[in-house]
Amino acid sequence: MIRYSLICDNAHPFEGWFSQSADFDRQVESGFLTCPVCGSAAISKSLMAPSVSTARSKQERQQVAMDVARQETITKLKEMVATIKANAEDVGERFPEEARKIHYGEADARGIMGKASLADVKDLIDEGIEIAPLPVLPDETN
Repeated sequence: MIRYSLICDNAHPFEGWFSQSADFDRQVESGFLTCPVCGSAAISKSLMAPSVSTARSKQERQQVAMDVARQETITKLKEMVATIKANAEDVGERFPEEARKIHYGEADARGIMGKASLADVKDLIDEGIEIAPLPVLPDETN
């Protein structure tokens, strides 16, 4: 289908859809095409910009949008990790022990971070101790 921007001799703009260019010409010549506003049969095409969209340009726009969204997400995650690190005590390898002490009231409640094996993580979760891993992000060395 071809979409034309049309205008009548009374300057009323409207659109028309045709299966091919020759259909427009036939309808105008036969007087079948009229202005929907005033009924004038003096119709002509008006200038319009073509709408060309290729699969490649769509893919490029989607990729750019994904790259921007990805970068914004990474930036937010980096800010979150920095905030956690700034407000938590790094207890290193003692993490499972310290997490238990805090959970069972044997130590003051505070934010901690450190390292734990997969087995320790599973045990902590089974005990009902809430923990969460910090994400490792691009360009992050620690």
